[in-house]
Amino acid sequence: MRHARSSVLALAGAFLTAGCLQEAAPPDAAATDYSGLFNGAAGEWVELGHSFGPSTIYWPTDTLGFQLNELAYGHTEGGYFYASYSFASAEHGGTHADAPIHFAEGRQAAHEIPLSRLITTASVVDVTAGANADPDYLLSVEDLTAWEAEHGRIADGTALLIRTGWSSRWNDRTAYLGTDLTGPEAVPELHFPGIGPEAAQWLVDNRNIGAIGLDTPSIDYGQSTDFQSHVILYSANIVGFENLTNLDRLPPTGAGIVALPMKIEGGSGGPLRIVGWVPG
Repeated sequence: MRHARSSVLALAGAFLTAGCLQEAAPPDAAATDYSGLFNGAAGEWVELGHSFGPSTIYWPTDTLGFQLNELAYGHTEGGYFYASYSFASAEHGGTHADAPIHFAEGRQAAHEIPLSRLITTASVVDVTAGANADPDYLLSVEDLTAWEAEHGRIADGTALLIRTGWSSRWNDRTAYLGTDLTGPEAVPELHFPGIGPEAAQWLVDNRNIGAIGLDTPSIDYGQSTDFQSHVILYSANIVGFENLTNLDRLPPTGAGIVALPMKIEGGSGGPLRIVGWVPG
């Protein structure tokens, strides 16, 4: 835990994000050399999100997907090269953030999410064995308590990341979603792991996490019809990250994340660039 706090204190100082943690940065933080964070000398930055493009996976009812339209491309009369595009996207597709208001009336919208929930320590719970055995696997309270028995209590304010291994299927839409259908008829056929409502409630009642994320299309598993885990977690103003990748490159504890979604005023979420920091 001390290692995790110190690494993210360095992040906090580097990004001048006071209040990102429960404790303040050291008094001499301004005089500290943080260049190692950015030149690779002090650790590794890890991409935790997928790129957006024609093959980006969206919820089956969002049939338009990601659209990139060329406005200009080529050499101009002024002699310089110029490229410009417009894009269109639903908030909830590809690697993205769920603002709490997505499933909880009156909770934080995208522009209201504090940086302390987006730049913080990360804990990674690996349930790949269960997910490999059952595509409808649900993270359980037992998974969380077993993880804590080995790695210690989940720290206040941390981002809890659930690794199911599902991101290995990203390039096969049918394998990733459990169906090749699109539109409303696809929803009953979805199969992928998620967070069980009992585990979600346990986290809200017993721990104080800032965010939760996983490498599947949804916080709730594919067969959910009531999205209880979304409701439980987001009602507590916990932020969600969906369609993550490379969680196998983060340790169970000791890493940090920087997760900055598009800051859409009043939005229920948005496209997300998220990276992990693994101290060297």
